[in-house]
Amino acid sequence: MKSVAVITLLIISLLTSTHIIAGGVYQQPDEFIDQAFDNNPPKAKVLWLDKDLKNQMADILSHSYKGLRIRYWQQDKKSAWILEEIGKEKPITTGFIINQGRIERVKVLIFRESRGWEVRHDFFTNQFIQAKLNTERQLDKNIDNVSGATLSVRAVSKLARIALLLDQKIQQEKS
Repeated sequence: MKSVAVITLLIISLLTSTHIIAGGVYQQPDEFIDQAFDNNPPKAKVLWLDKDLKNQMADILSHSYKGLRIRYWQQDKKSAWILEEIGKEKPITTGFIINQGRIERVKVLIFRESRGWEVRHDFFTNQFIQAKLNTERQLDKNIDNVSGATLSVRAVSKLARIALLLDQKIQQEKS
């Protein structure tokens, strides 16, 4: 009887440990922003989303964006964005640094899914460095998929396009 209980507990712990390992907070959003601006971040700004921008975002996301505004941080031609998109079932919170219209850094901050967590690693996020949008609002770089993380890869790739689109908007308004 004891051995059945021990085996049952072992199986339960193995099944739940994958979920615990997969998701998590890898960096707090505030820490990401501090790091992006050498611990001296500018004051947060708000970008109000007009109908045209929301339509462009919906084209990228393949669904409408529910928010009315997005918070961002900007210093000269550098901007930082904290964005979320659903992977399979839950949001993936990702930080983006855009500098002169190109991605400088991508960091998965909070991952809530049970699968696809590999997108948090540098081997994946470094693929985005120096990417920009082409005229069709696609990334100008090919992003390799990660086996078993297809939906997470798609979510982060869409967010990268959104971050670049939003950066273009604020840079146009600035000039």
